Amino acid sequence: MSDPYLLSIDQGTTSSRAILFNKAGNIISVKQKELPLIYPCKGWVEQNPEDIWADTLWACQAIMTEHPDKAKSIASIGITNQRETTIVWDRETGKPIYNAIVWQDRRTADTCADLKEEGLESKITGKTGLLLDPYFSATKIAWILDTVDDAREMAEDGRLAFGTVDSFLIWRLTNGKRHVTDVTNASRTLLYNIKTQKWDKGLLEIFDIPESMLPEVLDNCADFGLVQSQHFGRVLPIGGVAGDQQAALIGQACFAPGMVKSTYGTGCFALMNIGDTFKKSKNRLLTTTGYRLNGETTYAIEGAIFVAGAAIQWLRDNLNFFEDASESEAMAVSVADNNGVYFVPAFTGLGAPYWEPEAQAMICGLTRESTKAHITRAALEAQAYQTLDLMDAFVKDGGHDPDVIRADGGLVHNAFMCQFLSDMLDKPIEIPAVEETTALGAAYLAGLQAGVYNGLDDIAERWSCARAYSPDMEEETRDGLYDGWLTAVERLL
Repeated sequence: MSDPYLLSIDQGTTSSRAILFNKAGNIISVKQKELPLIYPCKGWVEQNPEDIWADTLWACQAIMTEHPDKAKSIASIGITNQRETTIVWDRETGKPIYNAIVWQDRRTADTCADLKEEGLESKITGKTGLLLDPYFSATKIAWILDTVDDAREMAEDGRLAFGTVDSFLIWRLTNGKRHVTDVTNASRTLLYNIKTQKWDKGLLEIFDIPESMLPEVLDNCADFGLVQSQHFGRVLPIGGVAGDQQAALIGQACFAPGMVKSTYGTGCFALMNIGDTFKKSKNRLLTTTGYRLNGETTYAIEGAIFVAGAAIQWLRDNLNFFEDASESEAMAVSVADNNGVYFVPAFTGLGAPYWEPEAQAMICGLTRESTKAHITRAALEAQAYQTLDLMDAFVKDGGHDPDVIRADGGLVHNAFMCQFLSDMLDKPIEIPAVEETTALGAAYLAGLQAGVYNGLDDIAERWSCARAYSPDMEEETRDGLYDGWLTAVERLL
């Protein structure tokens, strides 16, 4: 195919997007709709699966309508998605039996605590690389089965299907012909053994989930099915799928052990490539599947921080500090320092390396001279402190000390945040030329499957740095700031 194009579906926590890429990895078009979150109770976070479907369909169709000639040359579709978010639907009707329970949701904290008390966490971690936390899918599935009328009976009869968002979209796009997922999304469910690369019967028994609900697990590049012509006007193959953070790892071309990418979106997720050997974290990080190609698995160590850009959104939407998130940078640099103010953004609990699901957000160090600028600066500084929390554990677990961090996500547009991140980590930060690395990673996977690219080396050669930040802070200053952060976290806990 001459001049092939790749369509990437990027279904995230706060929006559903479609992005059209050319072979060079350049963005041709972006269509996006914001996705509202539903908060039925304190700590509960949901979405309407029908909104996810309708908005995704709209975004893809809008691109094809705007670029009809290029749409005819789409070689393949890639999908990337918010991980862990859980949807259960009726196989006969295709309708979800409950809202999507979002990865941020904490309703199953007590269930996780009970399983820990039974001494099951070590066994689960040894198979999945994950910790027992409401963040992951298994307890969400069990909650739906135990709460929705007749759900467990339907599941036992084989009528119900579970999927992360990728699986649900593929089911709909293929008109129910394919119930599949990829290995990275499967590895975030607490049900998938990432050493044997199979759904684990022992884990299914722990969480009391019928195996019949689960999708088939494929490599990241595979035949995921054909989009039926009624949706986009012609049949198109789905050739690549990965959870959002693993897709960003691929989009950032972190293919060598020791390479790190850190994404600053709704949350912050840092992943280090650790090669082809499973290593159980000894520092309360997560071991996860980075990607699997041609049946060969590459593992990653992950640090999951639940709130990054969401803290800036909170200042904008709940406290009306500014009208647009981009104004946070000017507000932060309008003051010389944080004046002793620290913002621990534990709105949905604390993630790695603390894993405290009941923790709540806290702003401390306020005095009469504290201003909106100090609080805003503290919210941006928190991203660097949270990342620094992870780095020592990364080095100990992964056996590599990265020379540079490749960063992406919406917050990297904030130059103050990037520079402060470099200062606190005492490492260079590189921002890629194509910042939509999550969607780009999915496009690359689809392109690999379609033969548009020759392999990972072909993709790696396309990565380029748009701008870089170098550390420029005295060690004494860095240590003092970080000590203040650790004190704040200690107070919260």
